[in-house]
Amino acid sequence: MRLTRFTDLALRVLMRLAVERDDLPTTRDVAATMQVPYTHTAKVVARLQHLGLVEARRGRGGGLALTAAGRTASVGGVVRELEGAGDVVDCEGTEPCPLASACRLRGALRRAQEAFFATLDPLTVEELVTAPTGPLLIGLTGGTGRPPAGPPPPGP
Repeated sequence: MRLTRFTDLALRVLMRLAVERDDLPTTRDVAATMQVPYTHTAKVVARLQHLGLVEARRGRGGGLALTAAGRTASVGGVVRELEGAGDVVDCEGTEPCPLASACRLRGALRRAQEAFFATLDPLTVEELVTAPTGPLLIGLTGGTGRPPAGPPPPGP
């Protein structure tokens, strides 16, 4: 199973916001931290807002925040919502598969897809950012909620 880039970015945005406690990063800040284009990030944020997982505040002191529902959201549920309920393979496409009426593969792939989602179901967004991920995300922002201003400090 392979996630779309949209779903991948959405999960990373949720994780980024899950480590934020005080500062409200902007969509631009999140895009810079995740090293993805602002326009893609803005589309993802709009969808996450629509799902009630992210709150966006405008104006001075505004920014993005994870909602309580976003913090406790099931990763499997988020992925299902963003990926849609479609089959792994398109047996009915522009050129329907001649095996579609008697194919056992389609059912097996559907069960494998559901097993994939089921594995993610018990995991919450909040749990995604436990150590070592959360501290790494905080380090990427310089601990301020914003991307670091300059190059990272030299290592030991």
